[in-house]
Amino acid sequence: MIKREQYMSRIRPFIGTELIKVMTGIRRCGKSVMLELIKQELTESGVNPAQFISINFEDMGYTHLQTAKALHDEIVQSASEIAGKVYLFFDEIQEVKEWERCVNSLRIKLDCDIYITGSNAKLLSGELATYLGGRYVEFVIYPFSFREFMALYQPTEPEATTQKCFQKYLLSGGMPYLANIGYADAPSKQYLHDLFNSVQLKDIVKRNKIRDVDLLERIIAYVMANVGNTFSATSLARFLKNERRTAASETILNYIKYCCDAYLFYQVKRQDLQGKQILASNEKYYIADHGIREAVFGGNTRDINLILENIVYLELLRRGYVVTVGRTGNKEIDFVCDRQGERLYVQVAYLLASDETVAREFGVYDNIRDNFPKYVVSMDEFDMSRNGIKHRNIRDFLLMEEWH
Repeated sequence: MIKREQYMSRIRPFIGTELIKVMTGIRRCGKSVMLELIKQELTESGVNPAQFISINFEDMGYTHLQTAKALHDEIVQSASEIAGKVYLFFDEIQEVKEWERCVNSLRIKLDCDIYITGSNAKLLSGELATYLGGRYVEFVIYPFSFREFMALYQPTEPEATTQKCFQKYLLSGGMPYLANIGYADAPSKQYLHDLFNSVQLKDIVKRNKIRDVDLLERIIAYVMANVGNTFSATSLARFLKNERRTAASETILNYIKYCCDAYLFYQVKRQDLQGKQILASNEKYYIADHGIREAVFGGNTRDINLILENIVYLELLRRGYVVTVGRTGNKEIDFVCDRQGERLYVQVAYLLASDETVAREFGVYDNIRDNFPKYVVSMDEFDMSRNGIKHRNIRDFLLMEEWH
């Protein structure tokens, strides 16, 4: 198990408090492992593991506990046999009907510390969530960063340079389980394909009762092909029309939203940096794990400029930034990032191969007069920093502790 200190350092201050700790993220991104890491930490601090009650609701053995009442009665009964504080770990809680009611009641009734995970961004936004209003803290868990990936991949390939590791990361992505199959090509692809199918079926189709699965599949394929490109529901409707499928813009947007709720895609809004307003049309979307894209859709090396953007975008989220696409005049900056008042600008390119490319990528910052850090990130090996704008090789950028 990799320690995942980036998340633990955020969760740690809340361990032992009465706030409910909620971890969300795409299926199989390592949420259950986070629960194990928390248990490990509790045990090391002197808590007796006999005080833990753990349930994974994807396990058929717990089907009988998938209603609030059944779960509540079971936990109260088990807790009565435990001396001292009870630590509750509920994995994939969305499988339990009205789980919020149950969790809130346990919070009031027992001396307990509660940790839950779920694979849906809407976990805490239903009318039931008002039960928990202000009583929880949420942490989004992402697939492995390049640094985490290297920590597990290098032992399997001790000869691999950072460059080799990055080439592998570009194709296999950061899903934790791949380490268990030694990052072997065919099994990895098979695993990611099956994972994608289960996200599509369980977290999108079933949860949202989608009837037109064919339409959903076409929309997902389109968004995957266009990660990092701005597009509108209208252009997607046009594309579908060419494929002899008609769909209303509203349906298209709903289907994409369901994919975002299941953490398959992330939507990035565009903002006008001069007028400070968020622009209404043409968002960008990125995929939770670029390895899934390679397994399902292929072409990561062909679309390398988009994949590099995707990798950088997720790294920004991991580090706690709120990210938008910035527009100044007729120029667009890939990522404008804010974190508690700190700002960072990042422009991603594949290679700064010509003077025109250099002028274009560095030129996006021409109208920005503030003193926040501005980066151009690419695959180039030489440092081309200029005019206070920092240029970094993408591997170095991803491995930097802090971006100043």
